[in-house]
Amino acid sequence: SGISTLIAKGVYDAAFLFMIASFPVCFQVLHEEWARYSAFYKYQPIDLVRKYFGEKIGLYFAWLGVYTQLLIPASIVGIIVFGYGVATVDTNIPSQEMCDESLNFTMCPLCDGACDFWHLSTACGTARASHLFDNPATVFFAIFMSLWAVLFLEHWKRRQISLSFSWDLTGIEDDEVYSLFTSAAIEKLTWKDRLPGYCINVSSILFMFGLTFSAVLGVIIYRITVSALMAMSPDPETKSNVRVTVTATAVIINLVVILILDEIYGAVALWLTELEIPKTETNFEERLILKAFLLKFVNAYAPIFYVAFFKGRFAGRPGNYVYVFNDYRMEECAPGGCLIELCIQLSIIMLGKQLIQNNIFEIGIPKLKKLVRAIKDKGSTEAEIEDERPPKQWNLDYALAPFEGLTPEYMEMIIQFGFVSLFVASFPLAPLFALLNNVIEIRLDAKKFVTELRRPVAVRAKDIGIWYNILSGMGKFSVIINAFVISFTSDFIPRLVYQYMFSQTGTMHGFIDHTLSYFNVSNLKAGTAPLNSDHGDITVCRYKDYREPPWSSDAYTFSKQYWCVLAARLAFVILFQNLVMFLSLVVAWVIPDIPKTIVEQLKREKKLLVDVFLREEKEKFQLIQSLFSKDASKHPGSHVIPQSQGAPLPGRYSTLGG
Repeated sequence: SGISTLIAKGVYDAAFLFMIASFPVCFQVLHEEWARYSAFYKYQPIDLVRKYFGEKIGLYFAWLGVYTQLLIPASIVGIIVFGYGVATVDTNIPSQEMCDESLNFTMCPLCDGACDFWHLSTACGTARASHLFDNPATVFFAIFMSLWAVLFLEHWKRRQISLSFSWDLTGIEDDEVYSLFTSAAIEKLTWKDRLPGYCINVSSILFMFGLTFSAVLGVIIYRITVSALMAMSPDPETKSNVRVTVTATAVIINLVVILILDEIYGAVALWLTELEIPKTETNFEERLILKAFLLKFVNAYAPIFYVAFFKGRFAGRPGNYVYVFNDYRMEECAPGGCLIELCIQLSIIMLGKQLIQNNIFEIGIPKLKKLVRAIKDKGSTEAEIEDERPPKQWNLDYALAPFEGLTPEYMEMIIQFGFVSLFVASFPLAPLFALLNNVIEIRLDAKKFVTELRRPVAVRAKDIGIWYNILSGMGKFSVIINAFVISFTSDFIPRLVYQYMFSQTGTMHGFIDHTLSYFNVSNLKAGTAPLNSDHGDITVCRYKDYREPPWSSDAYTFSKQYWCVLAARLAFVILFQNLVMFLSLVVAWVIPDIPKTIVEQLKREKKLLVDVFLREEKEKFQLIQSLFSKDASKHPGSHVIPQSQGAPLPGRYSTLGG
């Protein structure tokens, strides 16, 4: 064929088709050694990936490999922390006290009218499960993961510099391609021309944020109303499973909403970026990434932020609860605390996104699109294929799905990085599940690039671009989030304060009683007391808070213990952040950005370059000197300035100037 002839004559080294010319061996190696699930334990042939797909895609797979590799130590530490929780759950005094029926903590009703008084010992399972994720080792793990994020970024910088050096990318600029309009047309656009696009951008992004928060609010209302309705059920089994049922269904609804909005936000971000009319493809890509990341970040983490920092904070207290729509009480945390609910929320959303996006979005939808495209093109291509027996490779390649950029691939991993780093204090097994996912993800992406997509045009790039800045920002943000999770969501600080300030014996004995306040049931508002109570002789019930008892002169106001715990929480946030930031700076300082081998190699190259330069200058000087000598011999007494008069020869002047 024509293209084969041109390749044979050396006009082209290769074409953008899969199995032709100079790449059959490279393609075969990638197909057999890289794009197979059975090769999950092997290192990626990054140099071959770069040779076949270009530097930009090569850097993506190199980054994904480094990220997955460093998830191994994080997973091991996470398993150890979780194992510590399992090993100590039977000796944990607070959970033992919650499970002890003899202590007889009678709790205030969880809803108005339909709910009765209940015993804290019925929440024994929640208390034991909470200890698995809320124990002293969690604090260590949060510090470790914050340092891990810094270590990951430093390790990637070194790897990226090594690849830049070996791939000869040092000193190059990224390929710039003008997009959408010609350069001249874009240059003529003034700020007045761009202003409507920017206004639409800002208003649309704010609207999308509002849509996300509305979805979260809708799920909150669902939980409140369904909890109240199930509590009114005459079936005792339904009543006993209210919290489990509502939590599980609400998280699944959250997951479905997140997945739907993710697809919508991706399309909206693309449309908004096109309205801005960026000058180059690089500029276009950076703006698209920022918009898509902001929208998807808020979408993925808004429900988790609510459970971590808002749920139960504004519920009020018995006799003075906060109501939604004047009928339904605001949600309260489970008796074991909000951390176990945060763990459930995080784990289901993280695992659900990974499983559904990997199995449906990344495998099923592309195959469905390919089938639709094949059916649509069947009539037009049948005549061409009839003439080709067997069909030409480029016709087969054209039937593959078009390459749509690396943004979706990076975005999926960046959101996962947020799950691993931001709220890892509540779910130590997050790195393990991320590792298992990524081992498959690397081969899934490899298989997709090799067999499912048209081979993209190779693009040179010296780094991963704006993604590094996003990762760095998330790493710093994770320090703040983990500090607040440990301080305000877990019971770590209240336990420390009790043990060292209020405990009579210096142990955790009596901690549960210390965290429960008293309420006089006669102070319940009309219509809120249990309608059919089995505990008619109860005069006082307990609720989780630090408030003065009803017999105090300042009844139901915040107690001294509350302010001590609040001060300790704030002090811990400041201490944790400064400690981790200091250790992060130490890690960044200890690990040099440029590997020692490359530094030495650069020094050798520089020395060789200087030697070559000096040799060339010396040869020039000798040549000019010989020319002057010949000229002096031919014309004695000519215009030669003696060296004794201090005037330098042109050759010497050239050497000094060079």
